[in-house]
Amino acid sequence: MRAKVPIVATLSSSSTLSEVRAAYFDNASYAEDSSTQKALAFCTACKFLMLYLAKHAGRGGEELDIDVQLIREEKRDAERWLARQSGTGGTGHTKQIGFASDWRG
Repeated sequence: MRAKVPIVATLSSSSTLSEVRAAYFDNASYAEDSSTQKALAFCTACKFLMLYLAKHAGRGGEELDIDVQLIREEKRDAERWLARQSGTGGTGHTKQIGFASDWRG
């Protein structure tokens, strides 16, 4: 049995827009990687982006053009994906458990 590793947020109130944007892009592949940790980090990055941005936002000389509604939808998609993982042990695949003695030929 594998020990659970505590998930620690990589973003904080001192994170820059560049760090938030990097977290968003780095974790966007959560489904392809079948990674619940990436999905959780992606949701956090989405929350930060929605707080940072309206339609255009600048911070520290950076400017980013992102539609907040699109970020909201991406976050919702990740949350749905996470909800589906709860019954699969986080792998995205249904577990099948059986015993040879249960097989009847």
